[in-house]
Amino acid sequence: MDRNPAPRPGPAPLLIACALGIEHLALRTGDRSGAPGGMTVLRTGMGPQNAERAVTGALGKENLRDAAVLATGFCAGLAPGMHPGDLVVAEETRDARGSTPCTGTGLLVEELVRAVPGRTVHTGPLTGSDHVVRGHERGTLLATGAIAVDMESAATLHSAVRTGQRPVAAVRVVVDAPQHELVRIGTVRGGISAFRVLRAVLPAFFEWHRSSLLPRR
Repeated sequence: MDRNPAPRPGPAPLLIACALGIEHLALRTGDRSGAPGGMTVLRTGMGPQNAERAVTGALGKENLRDAAVLATGFCAGLAPGMHPGDLVVAEETRDARGSTPCTGTGLLVEELVRAVPGRTVHTGPLTGSDHVVRGHERGTLLATGAIAVDMESAATLHSAVRTGQRPVAAVRVVVDAPQHELVRIGTVRGGISAFRVLRAVLPAFFEWHRSSLLPRR
């Protein structure tokens, strides 16, 4: 009989990836009660290349090797009727390399409704771009079936699944929409609705993580 059995593997950690300092601040100052051990909030920098580089590097570390990955932050809404502060839960992320299906979309919607009551939660494809999308380009992307666009989610999730089997998801807060277009992302700073919503969503992320744990290899 083995008197010194190998330690049982712990639950997979959680990697939450965002691009901007203001997004990182919202997540860092949000409600972390119930946070899983080993949670990491990673600021990747703007754009798909920075996101891919940062996420691939993070998942190459032993402590995050099997992490569940959730991309979050702000996005541009594409559909009429969207408003700043609305939430987008991606069913899949898309970019030029194809699509990445997301895990646990239904659960995320339920938990977000609980975490941020009164906010509208949209579900559908989230498309990637290598630049800030404005004006008529919104309509072009909407015609593809996408409901929102950002610069990092598709690259984040593509990098995550490329490095191993793991749960992945993307949740974004609408910061501008067809009828509410921002002049520049810096105007988000100060306590507008999108920042407050992003601060409030962490409990929903933790529930998603608990529901989709992967054992360590």
